[in-house]
Amino acid sequence: MAPNLVPTAKESLEIIAASLRRERRRTGLSLTEVARQAGVAKSTLSQLESGVGNPSLETLWALCTALGVPFSRLLDPPRPLVQLIRAGEGPTISSAQADYQATLVAACPPGARRDIYCIAAEPGPRRASDPHSIGVVEHIVLSAGRALIGPTDEPVELNPGDYISYPGDLPHVFQALEPGTRAVLVSEHI
Repeated sequence: MAPNLVPTAKESLEIIAASLRRERRRTGLSLTEVARQAGVAKSTLSQLESGVGNPSLETLWALCTALGVPFSRLLDPPRPLVQLIRAGEGPTISSAQADYQATLVAACPPGARRDIYCIAAEPGPRRASDPHSIGVVEHIVLSAGRALIGPTDEPVELNPGDYISYPGDLPHVFQALEPGTRAVLVSEHI
């Protein structure tokens, strides 16, 4: 289908067929079970998943209900977005209290509840963080160096490959113990 053009009836059936197959696989339900829950014949669902037939609005709506998806998901399926940020690129903010830089690599999109940062830190003073919003949880995977990370009163020493999560709504610290310390931080907003 050409971009920004209204799909033909055949193209619409192909989109619906692919969407039904994708959503049924996602749920793990059999053809028989989806048909039963939607109140349609198994042969009808099989034909629709093959891109043939002439589904009514009511049939498609019943299938969406059985699959637990909004009706629009059949006609306008989610498109995978590819975002590439090379090392050393992206908006970077430096700490005033430590040799510590945070580069935002994925901002929280609408409906999501997390941000992802690449951290670059050097030995020196601790990077002390005041509590964030209530319910924030921070997840860190150390990729290089060594660091003291976690709640201010109980930080933990991490080595490459180590993972830690802790309440971000309490005071917390990040202190590099070796030159070239690198980490990925996910700030989850619960």
